[in-house]
Amino acid sequence: MTSSQFMQALPAATRALLPAGLQKIRSSHRSWLCQLYYRDPRLHYEVWNLGPQRGRLEVGLHFESRDRAVNARLLTGFSRHMAEVKATLGPQWEAEPWDRGWSKVYEVAPLRPFSDEFLQATATRLAEAMTVLQPIWDSVSKS
Repeated sequence: MTSSQFMQALPAATRALLPAGLQKIRSSHRSWLCQLYYRDPRLHYEVWNLGPQRGRLEVGLHFESRDRAVNARLLTGFSRHMAEVKATLGPQWEAEPWDRGWSKVYEVAPLRPFSDEFLQATATRLAEAMTVLQPIWDSVSKS
């Protein structure tokens, strides 16, 4: 399986693992990443193949609005919940500003050869993350 095939198959594999209330997700992908979103494609969950040189795969929630204030507000809101995120998803999860005024809540894991097994493991991890992060995102967005 290639990275492109993996990213193309990831939305359906993830959707099947989500609770009913989170299954109406939309997606886009490129050969090196997959983005899943509900309303605004600039605010999305992402799986990013950082490449064989780095040997890492990022799973996270990215805030890439053109409005830097939106990204900063969401990051600030999530920062208040990181103890909860880390307690549930693991201590490797981080929330930080990123490039171009964007921000993200994410983990980085070792990149494994693309296979059906790795696809299922990644879809499971992404579904777990979405199940934990989406209620926080909904709460942060309302405040």
